Amino acid sequence: MTEAPQPAPALQTWKLTLAYDGTDFRGWQVQPGERTVQGELQAALRRICGESPLPQGSGRTDAGVHALGQVASFSLAAPIPAKNLQRALNRTLPPAIRILEARIVPDTFHARHSAVAKTYEYRVYRGAICTPFLAPYVYACCWPMDVEALQRAAQIFEGTHDFLSFAATEPELASRELDEDAEPEERPLPRPEFQMEPPMAATVRTIFSSGWEARSIPEGELLVYRVRGSGFLHHMVRNFVGTMLDVGRGRTGVDEIPGILAARNRAAAGPTAPARGLFLHSVEYEEGN
Repeated sequence: MTEAPQPAPALQTWKLTLAYDGTDFRGWQVQPGERTVQGELQAALRRICGESPLPQGSGRTDAGVHALGQVASFSLAAPIPAKNLQRALNRTLPPAIRILEARIVPDTFHARHSAVAKTYEYRVYRGAICTPFLAPYVYACCWPMDVEALQRAAQIFEGTHDFLSFAATEPELASRELDEDAEPEERPLPRPEFQMEPPMAATVRTIFSSGWEARSIPEGELLVYRVRGSGFLHHMVRNFVGTMLDVGRGRTGVDEIPGILAARNRAAAGPTAPARGLFLHSVEYEEGN
């Protein structure tokens, strides 16, 4: 007598909180022939469970950007206890990636779609000599800096604004979408030169807090910019920082920031700060997620 086929194991949705040093990775998103955080995590899951889900991050980080609290979600059929999965992943992943927490969550959870806020941190080193052990994690700036002007500029970003002036544009976006939080499959074709700019609604975000603080470290002093918002456009935080550093150096006036926002033109803002000083600090979800 032929046995009835057994039902497939039920999938469980997992949430991982992870930290990584982005120095040697080509960012979060999997790319053919490149070493990425998402690719390493998928390969580790394959080795441990024999399954290859593509972990969805709360947002992508670029090459050289770090994370203190990135969040990823995926589904597995393997009935593995959360602590066991965490230990197995940390044994399998390269030392530059560590799983801080692993747990099963409701099936409705998605690392990006369920997020209600994210916080980024950017670190600027203030000192004559930046040691090679600190250099991959800061932007070294030795010129005079008006910290009070930096703080006043940062506060202007708070609230709901159209941030198109601070979003990456062509050719920076040759193969990347405007919104750093978009799914990989949503990547558009490069825009023709004559195509109109994105509608305002697509580039509006809410910034809940934005400010600088000084931190003393053995090597000198750090100026740390921390920004918390509903979401961020590609390069938005790094463009904030590059523009504010121009304010701190006296190249741009604090009173020019509102006009830069209103221009909806990337050329109106300052340069893009280097990736190495940027950290995805944390991601927030509603209670229960």
